[in-house]
Amino acid sequence: MTSRATDVLVIGSGIAGLSFALHLAGRARITVVTKKQRADSNTNYAQGGIAAVLGADDAPDLHIRDTLASGAGLCHPDAVELLVREGPARVRELVEWGARFSREGDRLALGREGGHSRRRVVHAADYTGREIERTLLDALARHPDVLLLEDHLALDLLLGTDPASGRRRCAGARVLDRTTGEVVDYRARATLLASGGLGQVYRHTTNPEIATGDGVAMAYRAGADVANLEFVQFHPTALYPAEGRAFLISEAVRGEGAVLRRIDGEPLRDDAGQPLSLRTRDVVARAIYAALAETGDPYVVLDASHLAPAEFEARFPVISAECRARGIDVPREPIPVVPAAHYACGGVVTDADGRTTLPGLYAAGEVACTGVHGANRLASNSLLEALVYSHRAAAAVAAELDVEAGDVEPPPPGPPRAHDLPRIEALRRELQALMWADAGIARSDARLARAEARLRRIRDEVAAELSREAPWAELVELRNLAEVALLIVRCARARKESRGLHYNVDHPLRDDARFGHDTVIRGE
Repeated sequence: MTSRATDVLVIGSGIAGLSFALHLAGRARITVVTKKQRADSNTNYAQGGIAAVLGADDAPDLHIRDTLASGAGLCHPDAVELLVREGPARVRELVEWGARFSREGDRLALGREGGHSRRRVVHAADYTGREIERTLLDALARHPDVLLLEDHLALDLLLGTDPASGRRRCAGARVLDRTTGEVVDYRARATLLASGGLGQVYRHTTNPEIATGDGVAMAYRAGADVANLEFVQFHPTALYPAEGRAFLISEAVRGEGAVLRRIDGEPLRDDAGQPLSLRTRDVVARAIYAALAETGDPYVVLDASHLAPAEFEARFPVISAECRARGIDVPREPIPVVPAAHYACGGVVTDADGRTTLPGLYAAGEVACTGVHGANRLASNSLLEALVYSHRAAAAVAAELDVEAGDVEPPPPGPPRAHDLPRIEALRRELQALMWADAGIARSDARLARAEARLRRIRDEVAAELSREAPWAELVELRNLAEVALLIVRCARARKESRGLHYNVDHPLRDDARFGHDTVIRGE
């Protein structure tokens, strides 16, 4: 087994991992491993933007209030305040690094999205994530002490023993080079999980193929706590049909006045008869789900006909191009949309500096559960959270770099054998269909119990397969998907109420007395 040493190992190359590495560059040897191409991440596909208090009519207390309201009683107020207070400085830092955001004159242009009481979303037209990735990669290229390895899939965290305390700690990760098949142990004094989301656990998702929940699964297997995985956000407006990686129609389109309607033209409204367009994502997704169940229609439509074609094109060039490619003449014609899995509000439990419950392991970005999002993420808070908490994690790691990794206790690899890819792909499709049907927008006790039983069998079957052979990417990803799917269902079964993104038809009311707290599962 080949072993290599680095000061800091970063798993993932989205906004959290890259900005973390950039803050540490020049102070440590940093190795970034990413399982596909360096810019293939949820960050790169983010259209909307970064929410921050930058407008003259805005104030931190307003952003805090909007975030807490969206989180349905489960946000950690101290984490939210930290996010909002430190957020503007992180956005300005991106501009200093070279980010070219949309402007109105000499000021940053600010959009508005669902749940926000002010226009506070900084954006680069509707390709904000791509612009952020470009900025961070260009900045990192100037630092020779940062090694970025593409096509490298982290398999499991390495566990060692702290020589001072005798406690178990993270000592790096075992990594598969997908181009050569070589497995390498990367020993590190500190490891950051920035591996992104888990949307591929569902049949319909806006996430890229890489979003297989690797970080959550690895951390849980290594003994770190995870929390709130029942709260998976379904974006209300994915372009129909939503097969493969669904194309997202940004919430900013509704922020500019677009109206959700049934196919017959009737506007979608809430229980009080008010339009849904600028409500939070959990409310809108459930309303669309209910409308489709009532009418039998395959989709609803987003009507932006009040905007002039040139105006729509200028504000949403990527959406315009995709719609035209599918034969939709926007904004003259309405856009067909359906909900799709989009963002995990739960993840690996961290403190305010990104530390997990496993010493030596940090987490930031979608893989982490910082307490910011509660039961439902406020639109465009995710990129801000990644920036703020990766910055704090970098500061914490810099102060602790004298900690040794300790002796590593890696598991032995199995012998190589032929891969049965069709069978693994069939199991993956079965898992995704099961999660969509039984642990999606609407759930029930019976469906969740059925899902848990089948998921345990899939997980055990995949684990047995891995014990008999050397790792290969599709099998490793299915192992992680099965682990994460089971954690989602376990969290959902434990929450006998409906709150935010978790809706159980058998327990339709919110119950603060019994469930006004995080759902925590202790690591194995």
